[in-house]
Amino acid sequence: PRNSTNVVGSGPFKLVEFQSGQRVVMERFDKYFLSGKPYLDKVVINVNPDASTLMLDLERGSVQMLPFVTSPTDLKRLASDKQIALTPKGYEGIGALNWLAFNLERKPVSDLKVRQAIAYAIDKNFVTKALMGGFAKVSDSPIAPGGPFSSADVNRYPPDLKKAAALLDQAGYPAGAGGERFKLAIDYLPGANDQQKIVAEYVRAQLKKIGITVEVRTSADFPAWAKRIAAHDFDMTMDQVFNWGDPVIGVHRTYLSTNIKPIIWTNTQSYNNPKVDELLNTAGGILEPTKRKAYYETFQKIVTEELPILFVNVVPFHTATTRNVGNVPMTIWGPMSPYDEVYLK
Repeated sequence: PRNSTNVVGSGPFKLVEFQSGQRVVMERFDKYFLSGKPYLDKVVINVNPDASTLMLDLERGSVQMLPFVTSPTDLKRLASDKQIALTPKGYEGIGALNWLAFNLERKPVSDLKVRQAIAYAIDKNFVTKALMGGFAKVSDSPIAPGGPFSSADVNRYPPDLKKAAALLDQAGYPAGAGGERFKLAIDYLPGANDQQKIVAEYVRAQLKKIGITVEVRTSADFPAWAKRIAAHDFDMTMDQVFNWGDPVIGVHRTYLSTNIKPIIWTNTQSYNNPKVDELLNTAGGILEPTKRKAYYETFQKIVTEELPILFVNVVPFHTATTRNVGNVPMTIWGPMSPYDEVYLK
């Protein structure tokens, strides 16, 4: 795009080099409107899809900052390194949630009792503490915790395998001679680490306990997974979706019936509730935060009852830096901040 070679902006740094898929080099902009800033002379952003190499570069000190670290294995390794500082602060504006989405056009997950049974079979605390190494927090709502519109008054499903089994019985899916009730497939968002796969495998193991046989389907890459989900060709899928600060930007798209489209990160669940449409459309047109929140509170209550999506955990984004980095970006946009106050000690 033209903007990558002829950039016009007002930030603290100016672009001096852009190698697509490799690196970006920015130098201090002497005419920056905030006097005396930025503190750094240059910022180099290296692009490398190999997480292992990035980790080694940080540990060797050849790079000073590694943002968006989520792998429990990597986080544990970095937390034990006295030369590395690790913080989860600075991602509140992104509001990244890890969840299990259901295709409401497909039986048997089109049945609310089946979705509730699945919810009762999942121990979110086990996910955050055991699978995520204690670095993640539980999510119970479509709006990320800590934001101005997040509500604690939502429907929750504490783990209860007996209740889950009873719901499946009520839904008309009794256990067969071998204990099996029916089969499902679970997809997951492929990525640089196995965080999503680990949770998908856990879901498989838990649902087996209540008579649901689950196939964990692996996509070759992101485009393959996205194509399947956009085509609504799934039973249920793990996914990672961002709130992006305001619900109008990152939340509405998942629940509005007018946004049921063959496009990834729309309403690929085919969720359709006129009341939810009304609540979201009204909230989106209100400027006063307190009035807006009332609509979003009702929305969260409904969605956590109807379960088009089972919210699992807040994505444990962390920023890792070498100890000589001062003023690590910790605003709500974290590593996407201007870097005008960052310095090297």
